[in-house]
Amino acid sequence: MARLQQTVFERNVPARAVVDHALGGTHHAVFWLEDLGERASYPTLSAPVRADIAVVGGGYTGLWSALRAKQRHPGARVVLVEARSVGWAASGRNGGFCGANLTHGRDSGRPPDAPDRRDEPGEHALLTRLGHENLAAIGATVDTLGLDCQWERTGIVDLAIEPHQIDWLLDAAARAARTGAPHTFLDRAKMRAEVASPTYEAGLVRPDDAALVHPARLAAELARAASEVGVEIFEETRVTGLVPPRRGAHDIVLRTLAPGGEASVQADRVLLGTSAFPSLLRRYRHHTVPVYASAIATEPLSADLLGAIGWRGRQGLADLANRSHRYRLTADDRIVFGGHDAVYHYGGRMSRTYEDRPATFRRLAEHLLTTFPQLEGIRLTHRWSGTVDTATRPGAYFAQAAGGRVQHTGGLAGLGVGAGHFAAQVMLDRLDVMDGAPDTERTRLRTVRRTPVPFPPEPVAAAGIRAARLALDRADHQNGRRNLLLRSLDTLGLGLDT
Repeated sequence: MARLQQTVFERNVPARAVVDHALGGTHHAVFWLEDLGERASYPTLSAPVRADIAVVGGGYTGLWSALRAKQRHPGARVVLVEARSVGWAASGRNGGFCGANLTHGRDSGRPPDAPDRRDEPGEHALLTRLGHENLAAIGATVDTLGLDCQWERTGIVDLAIEPHQIDWLLDAAARAARTGAPHTFLDRAKMRAEVASPTYEAGLVRPDDAALVHPARLAAELARAASEVGVEIFEETRVTGLVPPRRGAHDIVLRTLAPGGEASVQADRVLLGTSAFPSLLRRYRHHTVPVYASAIATEPLSADLLGAIGWRGRQGLADLANRSHRYRLTADDRIVFGGHDAVYHYGGRMSRTYEDRPATFRRLAEHLLTTFPQLEGIRLTHRWSGTVDTATRPGAYFAQAAGGRVQHTGGLAGLGVGAGHFAAQVMLDRLDVMDGAPDTERTRLRTVRRTPVPFPPEPVAAAGIRAARLALDRADHQNGRRNLLLRSLDTLGLGLDT
């Protein structure tokens, strides 16, 4: 059996008093949602309505679906229904990394010799191009619609924080050179000159592969833009059931419940973007599981602290551990630092009580202070968690019902800031194809046409997820070597990459 190695975060644990001081001022709240301030509110649904296109879910996927549907079909009545408020769940809680990647396929954080079937054969280059086109389309929409969401086209840097990960970056740099991607490998000295952390062994700068955004502002601004073009948005209105057309009837019926009572939406077409929440299509309820991810935010950094760290390019940063971290600067120069833990609760249960995990937040604070010891004495202000929808195949999947008139997507697994727009376009493309339009590059993708296998029932699901999580952690302690379970999942094109 291979000897377990300590990770950089275990070799360099900050003093307990330093961590206690940092955590002492935190409150359990989502920084982005608090920073949003006053936001527009939308009415509840109190009476039956009829729509040409009904959208369920007020996160990125639903908002983009509604906006793009109205832009494609200006005369259509488009109705969006949200159980709480626009952007309150994953779309308002994430790190704000809007990436060009549409799947967790051939990323740079994988051993070069690992089998990789997680992108459909022959589609990696196409997915890469479509992903960059998707990112460009989001940026263009931010500009043309004047979305006030702190959009920064900073790019991202992949970080080797253990010596064995340097080869992974070199392999990724070689692949980029063959395809003409403008990636730059930085050795230890150059990487630390760019961003001063004693944990960095090397870096791969990917300037065209990501933008940073204020996630809650993006959701609020998409809702504003959609409303301005005529989309009707209803908040605090939970969809309790979907009834397909019965004999002699045409409309799909969404049953709803709001503080004012029950109502319904009758629609010709329905788009489902409910993320980690159970699908309204029962057959797909086991195709994703909700996994809790967490983050912390610092107080705004002083000019002296920023000078000590560097980070003048303000790039998004992501390390290559299996239990990885992602972090970035905000507009007021806080650090938002998240990742590492990904927690699944038996039966896919979701509860607000799961969102405050002291052990997780302490670990994140330790890892932040290990990454930047210059921050000793700083205060953290916010701690929060949220769920992401994870499928057995890393990346979104697509499904349909009622002869294609109900379109459903899920499994964005932390990619939703960018991939939510792509998923919306896929669902709308499929509706257009149903009306006689030709297939598009998006609808012809095998990753769109093929639905992944569902998770098994409990207790097998919990046991399997726990085994995969332990195996990923063990690989981080064995110079990246993946055990038989992980190698088997790689070969089958399965995995948990949240």
